[in-house]
Amino acid sequence: RLRLHDGKLIKDRRYHLRTYPNCFVAKELTDWLIDHKEAPDRESGIRLMQKLMDHYIIHHVCDEHSDYKDAKLLYRFRKDDGTFPLSKDVKVFMRGQSLYEKLVSVEESILKVREENSVKYQRTFLGSEMIDWLIQEGEVENRQEAVELGRALLEHGIIQHVSNRHHFFDSDILYQFWINFRRRRRLTELLNENSSRALSESPDSPFCLRKLNPDPGNTSFLSVQTNKEIKVVSAVRRSSITSLSGNSNAYFSAPPTLVFPPVAECNPKSVLKRPVTNEELLSPGAPYVKKALTIVGDAVGWGFVVRGGRPCHIQAVDPGGPAAAAGMKVCQFVFSVNGVYVLHLDYQTISSLIMTGPRTLVMEVMEAIE
Repeated sequence: RLRLHDGKLIKDRRYHLRTYPNCFVAKELTDWLIDHKEAPDRESGIRLMQKLMDHYIIHHVCDEHSDYKDAKLLYRFRKDDGTFPLSKDVKVFMRGQSLYEKLVSVEESILKVREENSVKYQRTFLGSEMIDWLIQEGEVENRQEAVELGRALLEHGIIQHVSNRHHFFDSDILYQFWINFRRRRRLTELLNENSSRALSESPDSPFCLRKLNPDPGNTSFLSVQTNKEIKVVSAVRRSSITSLSGNSNAYFSAPPTLVFPPVAECNPKSVLKRPVTNEELLSPGAPYVKKALTIVGDAVGWGFVVRGGRPCHIQAVDPGGPAAAAGMKVCQFVFSVNGVYVLHLDYQTISSLIMTGPRTLVMEVMEAIE
């Protein structure tokens, strides 16, 4: 993004008597990717930009196109218009990157090459040593807050115990940064990260947020974190492995042993008994009824999961969440979100609409008549 700004590809552009700030022309960007060897060909360039769209990094200036089209269409980085989704996972990742940069930039850093059981490890530190440093630098107020930060960094795969046997503790246990944030990366690395399994096995990936320990409560459900700048949605997260598999136990056994779960697919099997088309839903006399739901998000979230596309359906509902209280049920189809007709959209686009909307969510759903 910064290179595109410097190269003047990102600039204010006028179209149909309206000026769009800080945008770029898709076709020009594809040319730039090839000219600067960021992509070997146009097809790869298009796939790269689609990856950025799928991860809510860029979008069409009017959100009229959910796909990246190699044409004279205007797109924009969400960071340039204030719509970049700063979810809890992203915030933890950025905090880890900030701490890493700070640690490697100081003299006499606590990050050192150390040896344990005749094995040398890079970028290591002792748990108590890290906590002392965090308090000294004013990053946290007390040791308890430092432990909570360390645990969040470990659960997101940013740091780890050198032999993966312990969670983060205020002790002389040896940990290391699992991600080398200073390794030079190429955009084409995105094309090699096509599945949750590939992501979890890529320790140096800047695009991987792996959550090893579920938060307390219903972490598998669509949630929102209120923020003055933007309201954030995170759909089914990797922390949802237990809830998706039907196991309600936490991943961690009694401290200090850390038990790693098997890799879970991020897209569970659809709850629908059979595919349903928009034509079937909207045909005269169809056995479906439309309902309007008003869902007020609480501190945890709204309490539901949307999946599929054209039409999307409700994959799961938290029995104790706001959505269930409003009357939402599994297998309902999403007709509109805050007054926007969405039967023709996929779940990622619908999530984006929810993400940029108000905390009070108004949805129209269609459900089968029993």
